[in-house]
Amino acid sequence: MIPPNVIQKDIRKLSIIASKGSLDMAYPPLVLANAARMTGIETHVFFTFWGLDIITKSKMNRLRVATVGNPSMHPSFHIPTWIGAIPGMSALASWMMNREIAKLDFPPVGEFVEMIRDAGANLYACKMSVEMMKLKPEDFVEGTQILGAMEFMDISAGAQLLFV
Repeated sequence: MIPPNVIQKDIRKLSIIASKGSLDMAYPPLVLANAARMTGIETHVFFTFWGLDIITKSKMNRLRVATVGNPSMHPSFHIPTWIGAIPGMSALASWMMNREIAKLDFPPVGEFVEMIRDAGANLYACKMSVEMMKLKPEDFVEGTQILGAMEFMDISAGAQLLFV
């Protein structure tokens, strides 16, 4: 067994499961996938449930920060959690986050998805979630494959797996 503080250098395959589609949850899997591709790691990203919004063409550039029930709102934006329920707060928090992301020179979600796809990351939409949400292949960014969870498990064999 490898001690937890030792990084195993021979892991060259990464599988990421993206299950949330809010603006604040779209960037973590994209940043990780981008970093993996930049270091030559084979990368697979499986979008399921609300995570499908990240690769859905009509939604990917309109994602919002979830303000209600988000315990991170207070320290991040210096506002009490209950204020997140006020109409317009999600739009304001999203605007603020997009502004900060732009300052860091990160691309908008849609551009970032295309960038990691063009870098060779494999993008997958969960078949069950696609069917449940009545989506079609043409609803997704080009290059997205629709497959079931068992197929993703096969693809992920031997990979480091991250659930976001």
